[in-house]
Amino acid sequence: MSGRALLIERGQVVDGDGRAPFQASVLVEDGRISALGAEADARAGRLPDLDRLDADGLTVMPGLIDAHCHLAFDDAASNAEIFHHRRHGLTALVAAYNARKLLRAGVTGILDPDSSFETMIDLRDAIEAGVMPGPRMACGAYALITAVGGTAGRLIADEGVTGYYKSVNGRDEIVGEIRRQAKHGADWIKVHVTGIVPRLAHKGELCVWTAEELKLICDTAHDLGIPVMGHCRGAEATRRAALAGFDLLFHATLMDERALEAVVQRKVPIAPTLTLQANMVDFGEKLGTSASLVDLFKREITDSAETLAAAYRAGVPLLAGSEAGFSLVPYGDWHYREMEVFVRYLGLTPLEAIACATREGARALKLEGEVGVVAPGFRADLICVAGDPARDPACLGEPGAVRHVFIDGRPQDLSLPPPRRPIPGWRLASMGRRLTREIAGPRPPAEEPFEVEELH
Repeated sequence: MSGRALLIERGQVVDGDGRAPFQASVLVEDGRISALGAEADARAGRLPDLDRLDADGLTVMPGLIDAHCHLAFDDAASNAEIFHHRRHGLTALVAAYNARKLLRAGVTGILDPDSSFETMIDLRDAIEAGVMPGPRMACGAYALITAVGGTAGRLIADEGVTGYYKSVNGRDEIVGEIRRQAKHGADWIKVHVTGIVPRLAHKGELCVWTAEELKLICDTAHDLGIPVMGHCRGAEATRRAALAGFDLLFHATLMDERALEAVVQRKVPIAPTLTLQANMVDFGEKLGTSASLVDLFKREITDSAETLAAAYRAGVPLLAGSEAGFSLVPYGDWHYREMEVFVRYLGLTPLEAIACATREGARALKLEGEVGVVAPGFRADLICVAGDPARDPACLGEPGAVRHVFIDGRPQDLSLPPPRRPIPGWRLASMGRRLTREIAGPRPPAEEPFEVEELH
């Protein structure tokens, strides 16, 4: 089908733009949607070379755009694994293997905010050149942090590179690193606006940049035509980032009125990326996770739902991100789930949630008006799925639900990747819980007290 026109017929269309589902043919020519409905059928009848796809019983919709996917992390169980057990070239090769899992899940585009050793810039270029299959990618490089650190406490060096972080201190280092990332092909500049100080972890993540530093980052990047995205947990960090001119906020949890006002005034898009937390809440018990830790994750969702919903109703775009790349959110399994979170906790309708994962996701790819909607003129990044996501987006996660995937009108190979064997030295070993006499004894032990400071 790659060099010929394609008519997808008899399917139910969910256009990603909020319209109620409708029956229509979809005509693709030269990689773009050229017509819908009767016009598509009539025009197809005049084309000498045409492929047809019978989508009877299927839903035709835009491909999913995962606005927060760490393709370099390989389902890591910890930051230590990413920082100290991975090699540069092998990281890119394994990411290429995992990219096929995203296609099988109906993901046609991702924003990879920060990658180990900046290798995802190389993978992006290889996919664009047709060297290997994969979704569209927009990439950050190293996430900028201060010496305070990011979300891994003292695992992160006070200066230089640690895994996917780059510590910058002072105006010259900030400006120089942004310019270097621009030269090496970063689509976005990523900033960890908040970080964890181990001894103060009970306070949550703290804002670790001054307002002046955040504005400097935005001014420098914007002068080069590069947008800025920020990891923000907590009201002050979210407020400062919005006022500084950030173009995308990750999480934006625990906003207060001042933070919400700043975000709404500037209509700064938010990718809450609550899938990891939702998985912990729903499945933590099956994983043997401490009930206290499960409760901590649940509170981040419930304590933020009202302000995130208020931002959405005030016109702030929400994007859907999975945080895939960690063991709690493995590739290929949970890319649909943020839509489910939006419906359950934020009160969006399924069609509104689908728009967040498609039309609004185009912002993450810097392709607004180009992808994410089934309409004439848009690029033909399409999926055909069993079930009715307009009723329940969770149907997209059912095994085998995604039947066809197209990027620029080209069909993607959805066959299973070959079986994978262990990679020497790739994972971090664990001996499990401490073997106390109580655990070794005949009575079930009480749950160990949860101390957040010990996690960092």
